[in-house]
Amino acid sequence: MSAGRHVVVVGGGISGLAAAHRICRLAAADPPRVTVLEAEQRLGGKIRTEVFAGRPFDAGAEALLTRVPEAVALCRELGLEHALVAPASDQAYLWTRGGLRPLPRQMMAGAPGGASSVASTGILSHLGLARAGLDLLLPSRPPDHDVSIGQLVRRRLGHEVLERLVDPLLGGIHAGSCDELSVRATAPQLVAALRSHRGLVRGLRAAAAGSSATPGPTFLSLSGGLGELVRVLRSRLDGAEVRTGTAVQTLEALPEGRTRLLLAGDEQLVADHVVLAVPAHAAVGILEQACAPAAHELQTIDYASVATVLLSYPLEALADPLPGTGFLVPRTERRTLTACTWSSAKWAHLTGETMLLKASVGRAGDRHALDLTDEQIAEHVHAELVEAMGLRRQPLDVKVVRFERALPQYHVGHFERVARVESALRELPGVHLAGAAFHGVGVGACIRDGEAAAARIAAELSLTGRPCVGITT
Repeated sequence: MSAGRHVVVVGGGISGLAAAHRICRLAAADPPRVTVLEAEQRLGGKIRTEVFAGRPFDAGAEALLTRVPEAVALCRELGLEHALVAPASDQAYLWTRGGLRPLPRQMMAGAPGGASSVASTGILSHLGLARAGLDLLLPSRPPDHDVSIGQLVRRRLGHEVLERLVDPLLGGIHAGSCDELSVRATAPQLVAALRSHRGLVRGLRAAAAGSSATPGPTFLSLSGGLGELVRVLRSRLDGAEVRTGTAVQTLEALPEGRTRLLLAGDEQLVADHVVLAVPAHAAVGILEQACAPAAHELQTIDYASVATVLLSYPLEALADPLPGTGFLVPRTERRTLTACTWSSAKWAHLTGETMLLKASVGRAGDRHALDLTDEQIAEHVHAELVEAMGLRRQPLDVKVVRFERALPQYHVGHFERVARVESALRELPGVHLAGAAFHGVGVGACIRDGEAAAARIAAELSLTGRPCVGITT
């Protein structure tokens, strides 16, 4: 290990751990000193596996999106390939118009693959189906600037498709509203489909038909929960110092491109490179003295707070087995629930003597449910599950897990905002940002961001003079 070079990774979520792991691997012949600092007492961030009802239950992120390959690739590199598992089913539902209605099989980028695929589900009214059909007649012109998903989908397919299909799916990923989320940052496939000059639905169909993606499951998980990825990743940080319960207060630039970090308790560290793998709102406080323009832009990135409710029910609570993976709830239904995963039906490793459900509450701009006590949240959720699913028993066990300011909102103009942060950070050579606030909120996207930061740092440490700055891409 080269004692003269020091890389500090601030944040022990999956982005920071992936960055630290890749730095150690890329510089294996002569690795720098690596320090990981996590303000909380646990690693993993939004990956949080709980032992619940005797099984490893993911209270936070639970799946790896296979079309973003970095997460699955990292699992294989770490020897976890044998633990990768696919869902038992891919059928999901919407709780709308008085019942659970199956999502159309042909869903592409959150949009239905045509009127025929959605007509039999009862999700849309006859008027809504007719309005969606206008997409086949409207000129296929992509927007010449960033717009919201809602603006684009309403214009092409009407408000029912947006509110009852697209918003629960695409908006649900961010716990946000499609009327505010950037189409370029969160659903670029929609813009690409319009560029095909075939209309939105036909453009999406053509893209799907021409895709070279390998057939297989859309999602994978780990049989021991995604916490296994965190655990093994931590064990492979050869020689790195990992400190939990250690918050960074601020940083400042030093001569020759080095950076001084001030920790709680007046401790100081000096680093050649720093990866800030923390939420945007945490990065604001760290950067506001050293780079006020970057901090100002980061402060404009909003976050949604959410909670998950883990529930265990006796098997006889339902008359019939659960035929799918769970359901989503459109915001127009005005429910406490935003979604429910039928976890023990979805994942084979969670089957057992009781039925496990994972309910989600909370959306951007709506804290009504989260202002309740844990007991009140659990009561509301159970009552709605009874209504939606016909449950006939009380839960045997319940646990509420809160994630405050957890999901960044990629509002219209997000990429331009990120570019302004990157430009401002040129004042701080050797400081890099990585994580869910910038290039994607999924586990795979966060791993990709952390590994990209590591690759740039490793390249810089092997060269001379050229600073590596800004947000990784």
